Amino acid sequence: MKAINPYLNFDGNTREAMTFYAKTLGGDLAIQTYKEAGMVRPTDDPNRVIHARLSKDSMVIMASDTPPGTPLTRGDNVWVCIHCDDVPEAAKFFSAFSDGGKVVMPLQDMFWGARFGMLTDKFGIGWMFNAELPKKKS
Repeated sequence: MKAINPYLNFDGNTREAMTFYAKTLGGDLAIQTYKEAGMVRPTDDPNRVIHARLSKDSMVIMASDTPPGTPLTRGDNVWVCIHCDDVPEAAKFFSAFSDGGKVVMPLQDMFWGARFGMLTDKFGIGWMFNAELPKKKS
């Protein structure tokens, strides 16, 4: 396992929150909008944040706005993200954590070059699993 870090969800104010955290904690902040990722539908706000990452030394906080139309419940908007060494490790953890829990998004290949999935375990904790896919040889 490479790392574990918190993943925060907001409803349209990720940029504001993460800018505040960066100002308060220091570090490097990177923000990508739905528009920049090519993930905007005509009814969506293209400036919603699909992914933000604040890093300083070994600290990493990641965040995003909820997808359009997805309600946000304060208190349920913090996830634990496990960055796995490889896809088999992600599959192993995903299977174990989903036992008695609820799969939110099955493990699947994503546009950022990783296998990714989300679930809530039997204790009500939200987990994300991310494993970089092997790079294709050109």
